[in-house]
Amino acid sequence: MATMLCSLTDGQTAKIVELPQGMSGRRLEALGLRPGKVVTKVSGMPFCGPITIILDGRQIAIGHGICRKVAVEPLAGRKAP
Repeated sequence: MATMLCSLTDGQTAKIVELPQGMSGRRLEALGLRPGKVVTKVSGMPFCGPITIILDGRQIAIGHGICRKVAVEPLAGRKAP
């Protein structure tokens, strides 16, 4: 069941299912986000602030507006240490 990246709870791990179309999607791909990659949400700032994720051992901050367009599939039972 797919959800949006910004909807994950802190520490939750998910697999990327779909990226937004256009320039936003290309910029995310340049950061290494691609369908099939596994990410872990580290934190989300209040009031629609940026979301911090871990991807391939790197922390990346992504704006809330873009995170609402990234579809992910939560991985059951997988939490960050």
